[in-house]
Amino acid sequence: MKAIIIAAGSAKRLGSQTKEMPKGLLDINGKSILERQIEILKNNNIEEIIIITGPHKDKFKFNKIRYLEDTEYEKHDVLLSLMAAKNEIRGDVITTYSDILFDEKILQQIIQSKVDIGIATDLNWESKYENRTEHPKSQADNVIIENNKIIKIKKNISQIAKNQKNGEFIGIMKFSEKGSKIFVDEFTRVEKNNPAPFRDAKTFKKSYLTDMIQEIIEQNILVEPIIVNGEWCEIDTPQDLENAKKKYI
Repeated sequence: MKAIIIAAGSAKRLGSQTKEMPKGLLDINGKSILERQIEILKNNNIEEIIIITGPHKDKFKFNKIRYLEDTEYEKHDVLLSLMAAKNEIRGDVITTYSDILFDEKILQQIIQSKVDIGIATDLNWESKYENRTEHPKSQADNVIIENNKIIKIKKNISQIAKNQKNGEFIGIMKFSEKGSKIFVDEFTRVEKNNPAPFRDAKTFKKSYLTDMIQEIIEQNILVEPIIVNGEWCEIDTPQDLENAKKKYI
């Protein structure tokens, strides 16, 4: 199994703190976000780790890590940043954003899941938005689950049917060998058409992972939730950073 970490974003919401520093290298009480991710991945026998870089690529100094540069990070969004590593998405793969802190328990739940395409989902997500006024829950990537499969992934879904569950995508995906091929094949199909708009994005180039996931769902391909229980947080704003420093010692 390999891990691909997407670290090509500009992180403008963090202002001066990321003007000369990738968000994943921000310090959380003596360890960067990425250092914490890499440590947990290696502790769970994931030795092949690839980081997709964008701005400030020279700042990354981790040993025994492979780097792939997204040379067009300013022209597109996170989906196409991930697909800078398209040739690496084969076999068993975990992908994660570089601004997510998560504990070992969550990673183990993801590794142990038996899915082809799996989306790490927190059903207790609303509690994560307490004291998070700069990033309200209306900005959450919601995941609607029905009969143990994901039927919709989209921001700010507030109403669901009685037989459905509403969770949050925490930014980590898992693919089996079969799932990796499906994901790459579906991406390639859509890329050839270059639709505008594409799902919730104005253009294909500006689309998110969630847009591609929803496209796959609409093709009647099974996308399953990986229900996770444990500590995690996203660092998107200065307030998120301060909250993380209080939580992660």
